Amino acid sequence: QVQLVESGGGLVQAGGSLRLSCAASGRAFSSYAMGWFRQAPGKEREFVAAISWSGRNTYYADSVKGRFTMSRDNAKKTVYLQMNSLKPEDTAVYYCAAGPSFALLLPHDYDYWGQGTQVTVSS
Repeated sequence: QVQLVESGGGLVQAGGSLRLSCAASGRAFSSYAMGWFRQAPGKEREFVAAISWSGRNTYYADSVKGRFTMSRDNAKKTVYLQMNSLKPEDTAVYYCAAGPSFALLLPHDYDYWGQGTQVTVSS
């Protein structure tokens, strides 16, 4: 069992930056691949980024590639999403998730989810 808690969301102007954190508790965090998803009002939850259990491999949606960076610190049981050059279309609730394999793109492939953190980008 893994519990996930996101933090770091907020209101930012277009072009600004935010860093999201996802703190995990429970056993075997370092054995899980992790993902970030987001969901805007009226839209389906969509994949944003993924990282392997070791942190050596990352994968990004085309919409965020070059602007977002995902990382993890297994000693701290925390994953991060550094978001730069934010755009109004990045506005959404952001969720972290733990799953059995790297680069899973669909929400139902993940086993554990956080409660989400709101990111709002104003134009």
